[in-house]
Amino acid sequence: MTGEQFIPLPQQRVWEGLNDPEVLKASIPGCESVERVSDNEYRTALTASIGPVKAKFNGKLLLSDVNPPTSYRIAFEGSGGAAGFGKGGAEVRLAPEGAGTKLTYKANAQVGGKLAQVGSRLIDGVAKKMADEFFQRFSEKLAGLAPAAIVEAAVATAKGPWLTGTYVFAASFIVAFLLIWLVR
Repeated sequence: MTGEQFIPLPQQRVWEGLNDPEVLKASIPGCESVERVSDNEYRTALTASIGPVKAKFNGKLLLSDVNPPTSYRIAFEGSGGAAGFGKGGAEVRLAPEGAGTKLTYKANAQVGGKLAQVGSRLIDGVAKKMADEFFQRFSEKLAGLAPAAIVEAAVATAKGPWLTGTYVFAASFIVAFLLIWLVR
C-alpha cells in the first residue's frame, strides 16, 4: 500500500514534527501517550474504536534506516488485549515540493483477534477517517509552531489538498500508534 501527503511546511520542520512525541501525541486520535524510549524506539498508549471493538492499545514503534531529514523505516507492534493485535511496517520519505514538503509512504499492516473479525472494509473506513484526522491535526500543530510567514508562503504554493492519499499511511502509522505506526 502506498500514499502521499503534502504538508505546507519546510522539510526539516516536518521531520522534526514526525520525531516529536508531543506533536505525535497531539496528532494521533485517541492517543494518551507517546514516550521516547531511545533515539529509535517509542512506547505508545491510546484508546480506539473500530466498529463494535473499543479498547486501549499499548505498543512499540521502532525506527530504522534513519536518514534525517529524508527517510526512515518504521516497524510496529501493539496489543489491545482481547480486542486483538496489530503489527507491520512502513517506509516514509520526505522531499521538498515548492515551499512545502511531500511525504510519501509504503506500508503494510496485519491485525488479529477481534479486530480481524470486524472485517477489512470497516477497518479501512476507520483507518481513512483516522488518517484524515491525523494529517489535519499534524499540519495544524506544526503550523501553530511555525512562523506565520513560512506557513503563508507554503499554503500559497500548495499543489493540491492536504488530505489526499492518506489511507495507507494511516493504516500503518495509526495502527502502529493505535495498536502500536503515521504520518513521518
